[in-house]
Amino acid sequence: MAVQTAPKPKRPQTEAERKARLRKILRALDELYPNATCALHHRNAWELLVATILSAQCTDKRVNEVTPGLFQKYPTVRDFAAASQEELAQDIRSTGFFNNKAKALIGAARKILADFGGQVPRTMEEMLTIPGVARKTANVVLGTAYGIPSGIVVDTHVQRIARRLDLTRQTDPNKIEQDLMKLIPKERWILFSHQVIHHGRNLCTARRPRCADCPMNPFCYAEDKTV
Repeated sequence: MAVQTAPKPKRPQTEAERKARLRKILRALDELYPNATCALHHRNAWELLVATILSAQCTDKRVNEVTPGLFQKYPTVRDFAAASQEELAQDIRSTGFFNNKAKALIGAARKILADFGGQVPRTMEEMLTIPGVARKTANVVLGTAYGIPSGIVVDTHVQRIARRLDLTRQTDPNKIEQDLMKLIPKERWILFSHQVIHHGRNLCTARRPRCADCPMNPFCYAEDKTV
């Protein structure tokens, strides 16, 4: 017996059709995740920066298990700057890549103390001078801690979903971000990032995405859709 496959949606042919499809995507994300926000627990911009650095190649759940004890032991930027790298590495061991992360955290704390008066800066240019910080981390901190739409967070979920939804053909995160910034209204950059990350965890997973449960299914023509 032949296996039934769902017919693929027709790709938009005109600029007007592409814009209409994008509006449908944004509307679906709003319905699914109206109040999406960062999953990393934090009380201020510094704690969010630490948590975001720790989240590289690690789940947010694991980071949230590590940070309460970490911030109790090192309550301020100055405490991180004075930390022993070997001891800090052991404190964050369960997040993986702990030696590199410990070096980055201490370097970040010292840079922020030396150049920014102990306060996490508020511009992309300044953020990118901090050890351990690339555009993704800077966008998380500037957007979530300060409400500054400096760009769009492109993590593995955003990379996957942006390509599945044909919002980009790029594979490089910086190029994907540039494509998304041209498409998504600036006032939506922060929320859009959080919404797509939540969607990647909940429905549009890397393996066996739950397409039947996704409101974007009728206008998604990804190659790896499930039926």
